[in-house]
Amino acid sequence: MQNSYFINFKSDISNYELPNKFTFPFSYEPHPLTELAANELQEILRTVKIKNEISGKMYGILVVQNKAGQLGYLVSFSGQEYAGKAPVNFVPPIYNRMEMEGFYKKGEEELVKINRKIKMLEEDQNFNSLMQELKKQTKISNLELKSEQEKKQAAKAIRKEKREEGMVNLSPSAFDKLDEQLRKESIAKDLVYKKFYKEWKKKIASIQSKVAVYESQIQQLKKERKQKSNKLQKQIFDQYQFLNVYGKRKGVEEIFEPIGYPPSGAGDCALPKLLQYAFLQEYKPLAMGEFWWGKAPKSELRKEGRFYPACSGKCKPILGHMLKGLKLEDDPLLQYTAEDKVIETLYEDEQIAVIVKPAGLLSIPSKEIKDSVLIRMQNKYPKATGPLLAHRLDKLTSGIMLISKDLESHKFLQKQFMDKTIHKRYCALLEGKLKQKEGEVNLPLAVDEDNRPMQKVDFEKGRKALTKWNLISQNKEKSMVTFIPVSGRTHQLRVHSAHPEGLDAPIVGDTLYGNKSERLMLHAEYIQFRHPKNQEIMRFENKAPFGL
Repeated sequence: MQNSYFINFKSDISNYELPNKFTFPFSYEPHPLTELAANELQEILRTVKIKNEISGKMYGILVVQNKAGQLGYLVSFSGQEYAGKAPVNFVPPIYNRMEMEGFYKKGEEELVKINRKIKMLEEDQNFNSLMQELKKQTKISNLELKSEQEKKQAAKAIRKEKREEGMVNLSPSAFDKLDEQLRKESIAKDLVYKKFYKEWKKKIASIQSKVAVYESQIQQLKKERKQKSNKLQKQIFDQYQFLNVYGKRKGVEEIFEPIGYPPSGAGDCALPKLLQYAFLQEYKPLAMGEFWWGKAPKSELRKEGRFYPACSGKCKPILGHMLKGLKLEDDPLLQYTAEDKVIETLYEDEQIAVIVKPAGLLSIPSKEIKDSVLIRMQNKYPKATGPLLAHRLDKLTSGIMLISKDLESHKFLQKQFMDKTIHKRYCALLEGKLKQKEGEVNLPLAVDEDNRPMQKVDFEKGRKALTKWNLISQNKEKSMVTFIPVSGRTHQLRVHSAHPEGLDAPIVGDTLYGNKSERLMLHAEYIQFRHPKNQEIMRFENKAPFGL
């Protein structure tokens, strides 16, 4: 009997070659069989209207061979919930938290009850009245005590003045009598202030004690909620035991132990679910792919139907275990070589050099790749002191970079960057035709923790990012622009170009936020700065090696 989750290809696949190695999930070109399966699934998704879904989902495809040698594929989606009836048989989750009779739902109900109790206490009319009264009386007491303190200080100053006059104008016996009188006045003033202070303290303490009754109950409930939540999370983690081709199981806590606590939703992404089901059924995984379908979340750049790599935050540690035993495609990052990339020198003196970095060469070495601008500059200038690189460019971006040969020059250039007195201009080729000739993009950016190194727009936690732009030329399909980045955030120009609230036109060749091309069409073409030794304003321009 055919497994209900095993989907046969509708199309003829007799002319398709099987992949020799399993897809490297973190950077890949989908295999033709993966694309075919994705197209078949997308045809079904086009006919479905998912109700009450704020944004779309990431869908997963796993091309497999069953024990009978038949080719087919499995499908899944990231997450646990699917609004409405599923249009196809998605493989089951590793643990179904949505089961009404399961421990998760019961534990969730308990947490909901505690939350209700906390909310009732926090919204209690008497509690809020007491809080308002406490705030009001505390403010009044502070003002009145301050006023009394000022009166005390004024009286003290008058007594001091009287003593000083008495020492000059009075006889010794008369002065002693005055001094005794002033001392008694001082004691009396202190007693009045202390009594006034105690009365206010007592009044405030009375209100605070009534407030504390409510706060104690709220804190106790929050403590109980935390304990139950931690216990429930531990129970959930215990359910996530991941298989690999050898049949070895490994729990999510054990997998994430070397790097920290497992993130929320770890194990609910598409690919781990697909691999888990394939291993349980003794299917042979051949190729994978994940694509986005539906409305994109406002903060992230997702295009419907486009393939994306597996996420790094949740999936990478899990897949490190699950993919053991499978023959994987090579990581393209490790295979990349920049030996043919030549650095051009525009200017050089004893303090600095102005160079042109080719696209594809790293600015600084990574864990995997050592060849970079920094290594090459260290080899070229072995006697140089200081960090050498005054700034960086993304690996895929070409253009002008500043090199500092000594520490003082580096500090001088760095200060100009910090003070925003260095002027930079980039040029880029964008996908699509722009409606305006110039403008600004002001969208705050933050790292997408689940999909590093990608960035996302985040209006709450993101760092301010401002880009000015001008249209140079365009045709029906593409636009040539210049960018002046006022801030210098990671991937700023790339995100500001691609985001719907930005230019809504990805840079050509942007594999993270747009579509693949022969290269990323982004070039740092102009820079202006003051020379670290003679303070002379220097300007350099290098035209982009691409255009319309």
